[in-house]
Amino acid sequence: MDLLFQLPTRIRFGFGVSALAGAETRALGAARALVITDPGVRGAGLLDGVLASLSTAGIEHAIFDQVSGNPRDHECVAAAELGRAVGAQAVVAVGGGSPMDTAKTAAALLTNGGTPQDWEAPALLEHDPLPIVAIPTTSGTGSEVTFYAVVTDTARKFKMSLLDTRIAPRVALVDPDLTMTMPPSVTASTGMDALTHAVESYTGNLANPIADALAKEAIRLVALHLETAVNDGHNRDARSGMMMASLLAGMAFGNTDVAAVHCLAEAIGGRYDTPHGVANSVFLPHVFAHNAEAFPARHAEVAAALGIDVGDMPDEIAAWKATEFISNLARAVGIPAFRDLRGADPTDFPDLAEASKRNVSDPSNRRTYEVADYLMILERAWGA
Repeated sequence: MDLLFQLPTRIRFGFGVSALAGAETRALGAARALVITDPGVRGAGLLDGVLASLSTAGIEHAIFDQVSGNPRDHECVAAAELGRAVGAQAVVAVGGGSPMDTAKTAAALLTNGGTPQDWEAPALLEHDPLPIVAIPTTSGTGSEVTFYAVVTDTARKFKMSLLDTRIAPRVALVDPDLTMTMPPSVTASTGMDALTHAVESYTGNLANPIADALAKEAIRLVALHLETAVNDGHNRDARSGMMMASLLAGMAFGNTDVAAVHCLAEAIGGRYDTPHGVANSVFLPHVFAHNAEAFPARHAEVAAALGIDVGDMPDEIAAWKATEFISNLARAVGIPAFRDLRGADPTDFPDLAEASKRNVSDPSNRRTYEVADYLMILERAWGA
């Protein structure tokens, strides 16, 4: 077997490691930084310790906090313009996937110019982006260790992707302390996002043994800790377990890609501005079940990772039990039904199915999907 596994990011994991932000930024040779976050993170006080650390290290910094729940192309351009105006030499991203993706895109624009659309996958950057220190405040996206940035093209109402190994953060400070006050609904949606990353990595076309090990452990940790983290946000073991699950899943899918769940989730996210973790949760059990029909053995292994006692159970039954587990978990942590999402409209399904098929991750799904398959999943999810 000839495989490639890349992890350009240096990782520090543990309670309190976010206090190293200043020292890590200084170690990258930067004296001026652009800090990218969102209003919720700033309002919750999660930025304060990071800013203090930067100041202690003598790092001048400007803050861009106008990032939406699904980052827009014009927000990335505005962040880059601020970074250029202050002469930023590094970018510090603090938040969930949206600030992370904005930071990756802005870091690329600061050295390559243009707009996000100019660097849409499969285009590769001409110049290295500014170095990024990534500090996640949610346990779901894994964006602190991935090579992707997903941005909404507001004209097309389409979630476009930038893909280049060089946009991976140089340093990730993964601090469970920053998730201790995360609301239950965000804990739930981001936790299901981590599960989706791990499941799609493990069951996708590009799976490999290194990513498999990471993905299976991430699945195990989500099954073990998500409900506790949602119901008891101050449980340090649960918060640490979910933060590790998110990180491991990010390491896995960063090297293997995601698949049809994300194709659908990004289609409805681009149209309805649906939170990404919620969108993934809505479609994960339906895509899992459809894929398992064609590849039951691989999906039965997910059942074992979830902690289901599969024994000598036939693969088809074990895979069905995994589907049931995933559906029940989403319901237990309060994920809303597809039909309850703001703006969701069945008349949009043909367009959403077409957008899903156009997604760059469509070829990574182990079972080949046509537009009709995506339409069928949309209809099944609507009726669930």
